[in-house]
Amino acid sequence: MSAPNPRPTTTGGAPLRVALLGCGVVGTEVVRLLTTQAAELASRVGAPLELVGVAVRDVSAPRDAVVDRALLTTDAEALVDRADVVVEVMGGIEPARGLLLRALRGGASVVTANKALLAQDGPTLYAAADAAGVDLYFEAAVAGAIPIVRPVRESLVGDRVRRVLGIVNGTTNYVLDRMATDGLDLAAAVAEAQALGYAEADPTADVEGHDAAAKAAILASLAFHTRVRLDDVDRTGITGLTAQDVAWAARTGHVLKLLAVAEQVDGPDGGALDVHVRPALVPAGHPLAGVRGAFNAVFVEAEAAGELMFYGRGAGGAPTSSAVLGDVVSVARHRVLGGRGPVESSYAELPVQDPGLARSRFQLRLEVDDRPGVLAQVASELAERGISIEAVQQTVEPDGAAGAAVLVLTTHTATAAALHATVEALRDLDAVRDVVSVLSVLRVEEP
Repeated sequence: MSAPNPRPTTTGGAPLRVALLGCGVVGTEVVRLLTTQAAELASRVGAPLELVGVAVRDVSAPRDAVVDRALLTTDAEALVDRADVVVEVMGGIEPARGLLLRALRGGASVVTANKALLAQDGPTLYAAADAAGVDLYFEAAVAGAIPIVRPVRESLVGDRVRRVLGIVNGTTNYVLDRMATDGLDLAAAVAEAQALGYAEADPTADVEGHDAAAKAAILASLAFHTRVRLDDVDRTGITGLTAQDVAWAARTGHVLKLLAVAEQVDGPDGGALDVHVRPALVPAGHPLAGVRGAFNAVFVEAEAAGELMFYGRGAGGAPTSSAVLGDVVSVARHRVLGGRGPVESSYAELPVQDPGLARSRFQLRLEVDDRPGVLAQVASELAERGISIEAVQQTVEPDGAAGAAVLVLTTHTATAAALHATVEALRDLDAVRDVVSVLSVLRVEEP
């Protein structure tokens, strides 16, 4: 691989050369905006934005008519070498990482929507951008069109963020919403999401929580000035959930959501980070409980600013391209007028907490013998491990097993390790027929 040629910063109104890596749904919308809004974008930047090429795997594949086929190329390296701004929407780790490093080291500013790459190897990209004195922007990597990266990275930089939590995967939110509103089981809701284009043919990244975990790592890194990698995120997806879980959530005054959470907590040796993705019971009165369909929302709790919520479409070609073009305008202005955007801030170097030490309220749903003394046995097992009960609901279901009752327990705050040990002990009780589900309950901050 030959070394890229450095290029000077553009000044004096000369066109800025933009290279696009990838031309799927998002890439096509980026091309559309660059071409149909060229005059407006030039006025905002202070110089024309010239799309000089679009790197694709197959130049003969069918394309939207807005994409000029003369711009298509399979030689991504050569394209990167002649650009001032490189926009990456191809996804994946390689060849995206190699191409972006080549662009940065050659002096090009980079705009990327690649959450997986940033979560896995963001520091390498940050270091390359810093060494070259160019911008690395990635608003579209988290929650599509919702402006959340910039507020956390810039607007709240003078504040102290306590917690960031949100619904950052539209597919899983749509699936859980359909399960709640129409009683669909998981498979049927996923199939419906696929038919509508919300879910891929292989929905693993969504339903197993990988997509949300990558976004959680990025948000945690920004909010707490610490390098958090994808592997640091404790992750549980929605594949274990049933229609009964969703229905019981409503019966106890909650809505079941897949939440990405990052917060600073007190650790054994000082401050630490709890970063996780898991299904959680959200109190029906909380703003996140009302997020419906494929929408996303991110809730930020900061010391001075208080509670902030960012809501909107988290995926799709048009919403995501809006975030991409916002970043393109920002980095292009810097090349025209001088200056740079924010660089990586990782001074805090907080450790990521052992998941077993994470504290939460929990809700347990048990199938137990319908006879006196069972609740006392269950409560004794919880008390033995320092877990107190906040609320109890017991009922005999019409279609339940003979002689069985459903016992729903909501606990006060406890560690995940203590809860796990308690669940194992409960499984050994003769009176407990099954531990049907164990779900965390979102902690709501008092005003």
